[in-house]
Order: sequence, then C-alpha cells, then structure tokens
Amino acid sequence: MDSADRVALIRRMRPEDSQGIARIYTEITKKGTEADFDEMIEAHARGKDSACFVAELDGKVIGFMISYVLTLGFGIDKSGWIATFGVDPKHMGGGVGAHLAEESFKFYKSQGITRVYTSVRWDSTDILSFFRTLDFERSDFINLTKKIG
Repeated sequence: MDSADRVALIRRMRPEDSQGIARIYTEITKKGTEADFDEMIEAHARGKDSACFVAELDGKVIGFMISYVLTLGFGIDKSGWIATFGVDPKHMGGGVGAHLAEESFKFYKSQGITRVYTSVRWDSTDILSFFRTLDFERSDFINLTKKIG
C-alpha cells in the first residue's frame, strides 16, 4: 500500500503543530506567515470552544482546519464557524479536507450545534466546490468589509 492509499490520522490540533500548519499555509498562499502565527495557532489549539483539527500522515501534518464555536452572532443561534483550512498540495483531492470537516461537524453535534458557517471569496471556485461537496449553501448573511488603513 503506497502513501496515497493510506488514511491520515485526524486529531485535535496542538500548539506544536504550528510549523506544519505554517508550511502548508505558505505552500498554498505563496506568502509567508505573520510574526504572531505561532501564538495564533497556540490560542486556537488551547481554546475552550475550539474545533481545530489536523490531519497527520507518518508523523507529518498534511492538513488543518481552524474552526470554533460562535456564541454571539448577529441574530443567529450558537453556531460553528470554519475560519480557515488547508491541505498540503501533494495530498489535495484525497479526502483530507472532507475528513477534517467531518471531525469538526462531530464536535459541533456533540455541543448541540446545528449550523456551521464559513466565508469564501467568490473567485475561489476550488474552495467553493469543496464546501458544496460538504452540502454548504449560501446563507442569509452578506459579508461586509471596510478598509481602515
């Protein structure tokens, strides 16, 4: 059985996963991480309402999903929020992202949460397609932005 046929271990994200997550983020975005990246990963990993998971294969992080419980939304019940995720480009298309999402959904169900939200750029057709395979639909919300600097 070659590595493409093996299933990655999905587990809770730990602070020490920040280097693997940074590597994946850099490979996908083609830009470096911010100076406080490690602290941000540590905060998410230790968060009480965190639903952050990594996919690991042969001791190496090959995917991640940063997600958390949102308790004070504008007119919505307690819900899940997928902030970001990434899969090592060498492992894309193999179900790693779907396995990470399913683990997050299990966490949310255990918390009594029935809705999960995320935000995606309209021109990110690959990410939109991914979320559609997970049965995500357009929500009643409109994303707003303001440039402040």
